[in-house]
Amino acid sequence: MVAASLKRPDSVTPAFLEKLVARVPGSTGNTWKLTEVYTGDVLVELPQSSPEDIEAAFAAARRAQKAWAATPLKQRLKVFKKFHSLVLERNETIVDLIQVESGKARRMAFEETLDVPMVTGYYLKRAAKVLATRKHAGPVPVVSSSQEVRIPKGVVGIIAPWNFPFATGISDAIPALIAGNGVVVKPDNKTALSPLFGVQLLEEAGLPKGLFQVVCGEGPDVGPTLIDNANYVMFTGSTNTGRVIGERAGRNLIGACLELGGKNPMIVLPDANLDDVVKGALFGAFGNTGQICMHIERMYVHDSIYDTFKARFKEATEKLVVGAAYDFGPNVGSLISVEHKDRVASHVADALEKGATVVTGGKERPDLGPAFFEPTILEGVTEEMLAGVTETFGPVVALHRYQTEDEAISLANATDYGLNASVWGGDLDNAIRVGKRIESGNVNINDILATAYASKGTPSGGVKQSGVGARHGDQGLLKYTDCQNVGILKKQVMTVPDDKPFEKNVEEQIKGLAIMRKLGIR
Repeated sequence: MVAASLKRPDSVTPAFLEKLVARVPGSTGNTWKLTEVYTGDVLVELPQSSPEDIEAAFAAARRAQKAWAATPLKQRLKVFKKFHSLVLERNETIVDLIQVESGKARRMAFEETLDVPMVTGYYLKRAAKVLATRKHAGPVPVVSSSQEVRIPKGVVGIIAPWNFPFATGISDAIPALIAGNGVVVKPDNKTALSPLFGVQLLEEAGLPKGLFQVVCGEGPDVGPTLIDNANYVMFTGSTNTGRVIGERAGRNLIGACLELGGKNPMIVLPDANLDDVVKGALFGAFGNTGQICMHIERMYVHDSIYDTFKARFKEATEKLVVGAAYDFGPNVGSLISVEHKDRVASHVADALEKGATVVTGGKERPDLGPAFFEPTILEGVTEEMLAGVTETFGPVVALHRYQTEDEAISLANATDYGLNASVWGGDLDNAIRVGKRIESGNVNINDILATAYASKGTPSGGVKQSGVGARHGDQGLLKYTDCQNVGILKKQVMTVPDDKPFEKNVEEQIKGLAIMRKLGIR
């Protein structure tokens, strides 16, 4: 079904976009033609940063960071309270920018904007406690102690993906900034507008100018210089690129948090509520046109309900509104680019050539726009097919039958990835038990991904080949800090008097440790 009008949002004017991209350093004069995905029309020429531009951006951020780190946390948090309000006030403009640069359905663009105030609100509440100096006992009771002091890393490099440009470009920067760091972010060229607007709003809220820099360019051109100048790296993207970034960060002896690819499974137990499952499956497979790191590409359904689920899922899929529109009509929007659409199409073609069948969908939709692909359900997908083992990252899902829970769990774990999983069942305790046996950093029970990901108090990250480290929770803030251990001795009691035999000291030390353990002191 073709959706409504393609009138571009009024906020997306040439003057507004030129002002946004003017903050990107580009001394070479080279530009990237940033296009409206729905039409392919050029929106603005995005400057491309040279290695020298990136070094200068880090130098500027480092100068600003020294004063920012010395600013009391209470004052830093005032900036983010104002920023939280601004994001909600300017929500429509943010949605417009996300949609015009990514081609996602407006419903999904709106959902993306909510991540930033949720992350900001969580750390506004939690940061003072997490970053506070902690006192610990020293080696000698009473006269010694130790302080755990959290200090910022310096300047954090963030490499943000195109599928959620505002959420990752800004949300990942919030805890880094709150902790006292500067930030240099490299958004994807295709989706630089919404992160740029986010930085503008932060500065409007009172963030010191220069503290948060934006550089642009293709990964191989700018990535090495960014990593070489950063004190810590946050990356969201493919596993292959993550390996390259992790290796370079390791050589530089800096930390890196990497959220990488997935081939996420969903298990439907025989007692699951199919009304809920079908609704969840639609979002799991086709939300953001399948371009969500945690979306579902493999569905394992118990044999006793497989045929019923398949029929209902097929019917619901075919009712989805797919189209290009700047209103809330479509359920499913465009893929990010023609190149990515071709990749998704190649996975489907490969599967069909090797024996898979199409339940519904399976075709490109040039009548809707240059990068549209139908929501697609496949059967008979095997490990010999690209769609069976490789992340497709599009609106394509494979259905599979299973007989026993052990079989379903084994199938779900038969992948190198471990980012997200979904389990559906009426017996909640049993569904939880099944979920805990899946090798995945995130597991959602009777949900697809939102319950785990939106629980900002709990760290969210991947295992196996799906990443290292996590965002959210205390860990998502502490990763942007170093721990300074300040040991304090009130009175010198740890040396051996000259007139005491060392053997006597050994005896006293051993006896003292035994007594402290018995008293629960050590």
